[in-house]
Amino acid sequence: MQYKSSALAALLLSFSASSADWSTTQLHLQHGDLKNPFSNVKSKTLVTTLQHSSGYQYGDNFFFVDLIRDDIDDGYQDTDYYGEWYTNFSLSKITDKSVGFGPVSDIGITLGINMAGDPSVVKYLPGIKLSWDVAGFNFLSTTITGYIDDSDGVARGGAPSQSNSWMFDIAWGKPFQIGEQKFYFGGHMEYIASRTDEFGNDVKNWILAQPQVQWDLGHAMGNKSGQLLVGIEYQYWKNKLGTNTSESAPQLLLVWTF
Repeated sequence: MQYKSSALAALLLSFSASSADWSTTQLHLQHGDLKNPFSNVKSKTLVTTLQHSSGYQYGDNFFFVDLIRDDIDDGYQDTDYYGEWYTNFSLSKITDKSVGFGPVSDIGITLGINMAGDPSVVKYLPGIKLSWDVAGFNFLSTTITGYIDDSDGVARGGAPSQSNSWMFDIAWGKPFQIGEQKFYFGGHMEYIASRTDEFGNDVKNWILAQPQVQWDLGHAMGNKSGQLLVGIEYQYWKNKLGTNTSESAPQLLLVWTF
């Protein structure tokens, strides 16, 4: 797992250091009561997230890394990390002409990797991304990818490896205003199809939705807009991690944009 972590770190550094047309880097703090899907026990969980998105000559990049700590020592997310990285190659940018149809403003070829620390899970996600032109939204995209397993498996001390599957994801961001107050509605929702683990057990399909509503605290205090926001993330996870456990949990949210 160590060589895979090193490879991911190198990719993140190379893309974040490359020349960007635009970039946004944020630190998120989230706190709420989340379930251990294997015991169905809730614990107070703090998630510290470094998140980055940027656009460059041929497309755009997005990654985040979560540091997760809960208050129950049960072997699940006592202290763990989870990260995702995606690079999208825009056909419009590459061909220097509009590649789209109707409300679809662009088509991209996407490559992704998901990694979890303690369970030694690695997934590769090659696929296609559609960017939608919808009034009022900073962005709205739909992505369909493979969900290809390259995990270490039980023999090397990780969670059971799994057969390959596929994912569908929708992500969005929309600023809005009520009176003088500024807000932001963002998040994503994903569906990952069922699969089996290395012992032949069924791993259920899941739906994970993580919408956020953020209030621009910095603007309300007379400071720079879009820099310090507070709000709530609501997490709905049907069949969390492919188990029979489902979750419905609000989390307090603090967002600082560098």
